[in-house]
Amino acid sequence: MSGPPEPHSREHYDRLVERALKHVVHDAIQEVAEKGFLGEQHFYISFLTNYPGVMIADVLHAQYADQMTIVLQHQFYNLEVSDDHFEVTLSFNKKLERLSIPFDAIVSFADPAVGFGLQFQAPGTEQHAKADNEPDDDPDSPDDTPDGGEPAGQVISLDAFRKKT
Repeated sequence: MSGPPEPHSREHYDRLVERALKHVVHDAIQEVAEKGFLGEQHFYISFLTNYPGVMIADVLHAQYADQMTIVLQHQFYNLEVSDDHFEVTLSFNKKLERLSIPFDAIVSFADPAVGFGLQFQAPGTEQHAKADNEPDDDPDSPDDTPDGGEPAGQVISLDAFRKKT
């Protein structure tokens, strides 16, 4: 494992940008925790289930050993946001489960209602795996993705801003 990036190196700026964009995710979730969703707004959040600090039920971890996508829309409870993580209670197979997710564990975030999305580089990798196609919020709720696929809207990858060498 390498040490911290050199100050003012390309990698240094990439990390600064990623940290700023994670703060956007933090603020968006914080606004929902305080005010609720507006209109058709909802979030798809993919995260690494093995990331330090992620707390999910063993049954969920067995099903999603590497990565999981949740949907915050209609049926979520007790959304709490701190500086470095958020906690939420969701229904899985008609059973409520509490999740605690560090912001650094998030690999993608989308609000399909406004066509906004972000993808983050997984820690320790050059490129992370694509998010799951199926949201896992509540299997009994209707699927609100177009044609049952990925959420509508454009996902912005940091690679789009990197100069090709």
